Amino acid sequence: MRKLTHSEISKKRIPTEHIESASRIPLVVLVDNVRSLYNVGSIFRTSDGVMIEKLILAGFTPHPPRKEIEKTALGSTKSVPWEYVKHPVEVIHTLKGRGYKICCLELTDKSIPHYDIKKSDFPMCLVIGNEITGVAKEVIELCDMGIEIPMFGTKQSLNVAVAYGIAVFELAKIWRKKS
Repeated sequence: MRKLTHSEISKKRIPTEHIESASRIPLVVLVDNVRSLYNVGSIFRTSDGVMIEKLILAGFTPHPPRKEIEKTALGSTKSVPWEYVKHPVEVIHTLKGRGYKICCLELTDKSIPHYDIKKSDFPMCLVIGNEITGVAKEVIELCDMGIEIPMFGTKQSLNVAVAYGIAVFELAKIWRKKS
């Protein structure tokens, strides 16, 4: 076994000039009130790796152009379709009207494990929230479902960008799985 060179890895990736026509999973991610620019950059980079449909930044979530976001995004702000909105509620209503299930990544009294999502739950909007307070109560009330990442240690949560990475790669696996 040997480590692949950058050139070998690049051959397996979508060329930048083809990114707009590339196949994406039917998943819109709503990032509401995430404070850290570095978390936002990491969320962009992970979103590129999964090829989500769109990233929507809301509330006081910082958005490009910001050098701190680019530091962790590594150019993915150009490969991930995104927009900024002040209030997430309008976006949620619009997506519901288009047939999207709204799903929060949050510990609720009705959350299911992230790996129990079904392909029939797509198209989906995954909502992730603030590093300290999580997804806002008024947003949770609009959600059709909640998912959580089971925790087995003494801590009850993960960093928002880490939790997002775990959840979104599992969702991508579920979507891409052959029937």
